[in-house]
Amino acid sequence: MLLIMDFKEYKSALWLVAKFFIAYIVLTLIYSQYLQPYLEVQKIADPFTAWVSESVSSLMNVIGFNADTQQFPDENYMRFYLEGNYSSIINEGCNALSIMIIYVSFIIAFSQKWLTTIFYALGGVVLLHITNIIRIAILNYIFVYYPDYAKMSHDILFPAIIYGMVVILWLIWIKFFVFKKEK
Repeated sequence: MLLIMDFKEYKSALWLVAKFFIAYIVLTLIYSQYLQPYLEVQKIADPFTAWVSESVSSLMNVIGFNADTQQFPDENYMRFYLEGNYSSIINEGCNALSIMIIYVSFIIAFSQKWLTTIFYALGGVVLLHITNIIRIAILNYIFVYYPDYAKMSHDILFPAIIYGMVVILWLIWIKFFVFKKEK
């Protein structure tokens, strides 16, 4: 009897955790199925990663740099060139889809109205995508012009930017959509 009362007391918290993990597992499985043919069979960058790489190149070209990407056979990443210098590889870990999956799973876990949830999740994914493109562009600039700061920027500073954006979006979701005060 005590176990049943404890379960009832924590039912909403357990449901929240269950929704997060269900969404996370489903989205991760879908993403894994999407990646598999590119990483294991074709051994090329997946289309989303290629699009991210090309978007970074386009952004850098628009702001006045000479940037380009190339896909070589049997490489499941894109090579990025800035001002004629090979500056980095952009692989599936750089495309931020894994981070977007965590973000969307959290939004779903705290969902209330489905239409609001869908629009907020999609808006956040677009914002994370744009942030990621800018992040990769700045990283490549650092790789070419300030190589002494490359490792610290790649390993510490720039992950903080993308994860920081996720946390800010989560806080906005919780404050203004989940726990908004009734008028």
